[in-house]
Amino acid sequence: MTKLQELYEQQGQSPWLDNMRRSYLRTGRLRAYVDDGIRGVTSNPTIFTKAIESGDYDEQIADLLASRGVEDTYWELVIDDITDALGVLRTVYDSSDGADGFVSLEVAPGLAHDTAGTIAAARHFHERIARPNLLVKIPATAEGVPAVRAMIGEGRNINITLLFSLERYAEVIEAYIGGLEDFVASGADDLSQVKSVASFFVSRVDTEVDRRLTTLAEQDGTRAESLQALQGTAAVAQARQAYQLFRSRFTGKRWEALAARGAHLQRPLWASTSTKNPAYPDLAYVDSLIGPDTINTMPDDTIAAFADHGVVARTIDLEPERDRAALESLESAGVDMGSVARTLEDEGVASFAKSFDELMQSLSDKANALSSGH
Repeated sequence: MTKLQELYEQQGQSPWLDNMRRSYLRTGRLRAYVDDGIRGVTSNPTIFTKAIESGDYDEQIADLLASRGVEDTYWELVIDDITDALGVLRTVYDSSDGADGFVSLEVAPGLAHDTAGTIAAARHFHERIARPNLLVKIPATAEGVPAVRAMIGEGRNINITLLFSLERYAEVIEAYIGGLEDFVASGADDLSQVKSVASFFVSRVDTEVDRRLTTLAEQDGTRAESLQALQGTAAVAQARQAYQLFRSRFTGKRWEALAARGAHLQRPLWASTSTKNPAYPDLAYVDSLIGPDTINTMPDDTIAAFADHGVVARTIDLEPERDRAALESLESAGVDMGSVARTLEDEGVASFAKSFDELMQSLSDKANALSSGH
């Protein structure tokens, strides 16, 4: 049994791959990952930009650009890969009775603050691809949350992404539970086919908090040592507190009424789990967040590191009081976690939009070169 398989079998955490490339489909690498214990795949505009710029798609790009626009060409490439990946993961979906085996496709970054546009895009993807193991990703912006509720209310599978705060996470949970209640009100009786995950970003939180702690230390040298001691404590503490929130919200009569109709938990998904700071352990955001009814989506290097020296043990809820105290210490030191979340959300949306725009420009350049015969 591999460590990835142990993670699921012994601790109830599903390891997913945070990457997507056409070569993984053609060479069988994705199938090999699944055989080793990977139980799902996530993608985003940045991942697809890197993949498409690798050259694997050039022949299809040329064919597509001959008959359609640049953005339509992009979506054709992406949907082809997503559909093929859904086929590979379908065995996991079927063998787990629909608990895992999902592949995520994100709506266009430009829709992050457009509720109606997000709803239309998510509906379009689900209707066009029409696979039960598709998750459409919707960002957890203020405008994205009502789109989540609307899509759950139609019985569609949704991955809520770019979550950076406990407060927004509470809104996302409410959108899921409220959406399920809307679905029942519309006449649905069986909720078992509706699946959702909430992608809570981890490492980026430490990056931003550590930056602010460094600034505070520069402003007040007398506190430099105590502020430095707080570095690297925010992300895991907040994710663990998110797990406590998850456990508390999916209990009680309101949830039990939905569970009686087959409703599934909206599992927390730990995203951005590669270590950004080389001073921190390479599995800082994997080994420390293991627990039942969770997902950890990892890039290739992090998967390799976990297979090599990861520790399979429950760590997600060892000391919740200590995690709460860590967040309180940060606030007391002058780090506004609400401000941190707003900054990271804005940066996340902007980063995906930048990747998307760069790829559109690259495809436009290819189209121009083709039309001029070069």
